[in-house]
Amino acid sequence: MLRAIRDFFWKTGNKIGFKPAGGIRSAKDSLAWLSLVKEELGNEWLKPELFRIGASTLLSDIERQIYHHVTGRYAAYHDLPIS
Repeated sequence: MLRAIRDFFWKTGNKIGFKPAGGIRSAKDSLAWLSLVKEELGNEWLKPELFRIGASTLLSDIERQIYHHVTGRYAAYHDLPIS
């Protein structure tokens, strides 16, 4: 899909956005998508107008990763308000 978006841009000059659907549950998954978009489309597509990840589970994982980075341990579900 990213290559199709790139080809469309090259042919028309019109930028269209991309929102990957489903399966993005962890910070690691989101980094993979960020890398793919950057490699195929460039930094311009990393802006919120052109690239979005809609996953509430991802937010919880990012919150847990930050908690682990700060405290050195993973949080229990009751430690984080959004979880």
